[in-house]
Amino acid sequence: MKKFSYIIKDQVGIHARPAGSLVKIAKEFDVNVVLESDGKSADLKKLMAVMTLGIKKGAQVTITVEGPDEEAAATQLEAFFITNL
Repeated sequence: MKKFSYIIKDQVGIHARPAGSLVKIAKEFDVNVVLESDGKSADLKKLMAVMTLGIKKGAQVTITVEGPDEEAAATQLEAFFITNL
């Protein structure tokens, strides 16, 4: 299991476009990915679940990746957060 945390810096938070990109990345790998924030969690492979978290700027998120491709998935997801959020 791989786990990392990130504080959202994007002015709008996790809105539709980056959420869609995160879901697309998560679906490329044979893993289970959970996005947690403020005591709530969502399957990162389900766009509507991610959107219902309502993650805003300044929120800390924790991403847990588990499965055969966890190393590659965690690396790519963390890079996306750093670059885009």
